[in-house]
Amino acid sequence: MPEARLVLAVEEPAATSWYQIMAERKNAKAMACSSLQDRTNVTLDVPLQVDFPTPKTELVQKFHVQYLGMLPVAKPVGMDTLNSAIESLMASSSKDDWLPVTMNVADATVTVINERNEEEVMVECRVRFLSFMGVGKDIHTFAFIMDTGNQHFECHVFWCEPNAGNVSEAVQAACMLRYQKCLVARPPSQKVRPPPPPADSVTRRVTTNVKRGVLSLIDTLKQKRPVTDMP
Repeated sequence: MPEARLVLAVEEPAATSWYQIMAERKNAKAMACSSLQDRTNVTLDVPLQVDFPTPKTELVQKFHVQYLGMLPVAKPVGMDTLNSAIESLMASSSKDDWLPVTMNVADATVTVINERNEEEVMVECRVRFLSFMGVGKDIHTFAFIMDTGNQHFECHVFWCEPNAGNVSEAVQAACMLRYQKCLVARPPSQKVRPPPPPADSVTRRVTTNVKRGVLSLIDTLKQKRPVTDMP
């Protein structure tokens, strides 16, 4: 009997130790798998948590036209001023001299880019500085006057195919949108119509010129309606 108790006392710790080792290995393996899964989840979740800013896009209409050139003019408005500049440039140049360009009409800017050298910007006019525009006596011609400051004005002339209707409508829409944005941007305290500004106010002059340009364009398109459209 004493020998049996001695054997039991020696073997029992050995069996208990083996079970403990197996349990520890199992726990360690489970912890390792859990840790690996956590690291994998973190790696996959990081890109999904990044919020990239959404680029602000602006509607741009592109027109392939020919650029006749620019002439300084004495007044910022008037169809007489516009037609005089158009006729002068057409008389002093030939179609071979006209430069093919792309006119990009955006909400805030009219940009003219040389098609032979796309990096060359021929004209860049902020819509807020566009004082007048219209279709010339020839329905293919379109021009706008840009206020460059210090009472200096430039008239830029273009030849459009099949006519200048689409170009003029796009520029007109940009001018009207600019005018609406100015009205919306006013503080509530200024929504009430203020007293009229002085006669030489730039704000009053630009607003009046845009309205005149739009009305002039509508009259011109009505007068130059193609004969094929008539009943």
